[in-house]
Amino acid sequence: MTVELIDSMGTDLSVVNAARVSFGKKHSEMTKGDVGLINFLAKHGHWTPFGHCTLSYHIKAPIFVARQLVKHQVGLVWNEISRRYVEDDPELWMPKVWRGNPENKKQGSDPNIKIEWLDRETRTGKAVHMATDLAVETYKRLLEGGVCAEQARMILPQNTYTEWYWTGSLYAFSRVCNLRCKGDTQKETRDVAWEIHDLAKEKFPVSWPALFYAAIGKSDG
Repeated sequence: MTVELIDSMGTDLSVVNAARVSFGKKHSEMTKGDVGLINFLAKHGHWTPFGHCTLSYHIKAPIFVARQLVKHQVGLVWNEISRRYVEDDPELWMPKVWRGNPENKKQGSDPNIKIEWLDRETRTGKAVHMATDLAVETYKRLLEGGVCAEQARMILPQNTYTEWYWTGSLYAFSRVCNLRCKGDTQKETRDVAWEIHDLAKEKFPVSWPALFYAAIGKSDG
């Protein structure tokens, strides 16, 4: 899985100036007071100044991860590769570690329970790889036989890689990460969210921690 920041607009100063325009003021450099202002805005839910900054990512992840993330719609736009038009060989993702069921099924999985026997050398492990490999082989045979791509794609497994451009406001992505970086989120989705987080923090070193940590009631550091 990969997450690449391909574009961004604005800086921490953009947030400050968007907030201060109410008073007809504009700063050309960040001050200590501006840092305090950003933290105040985040803490008290004044989100509109953060909406003037944007981030644009190119992300590659398996379909089941993408379908969790695309649920986030507000302030975000999504353009994804389409197998209605693309017929290249599908690439499959496989976990390095298979996790076990937790006592509380609402948690999804238990990272402390590892299914050690599920690998290519076991009967079930071989069956997993055979099933996905067969799906891809059948997909290619359908295409070779003249079946249209938009129908042939339906047999591909959910661990098939997809990729998309994801663009939105700084505030919108903070809402994504505030939810998807939590420990009860599926690990694979959480891995993508943390990469989004790290790249956003590089571009907005004051605003991003303010938004992220204000939501969980902690301070950065």
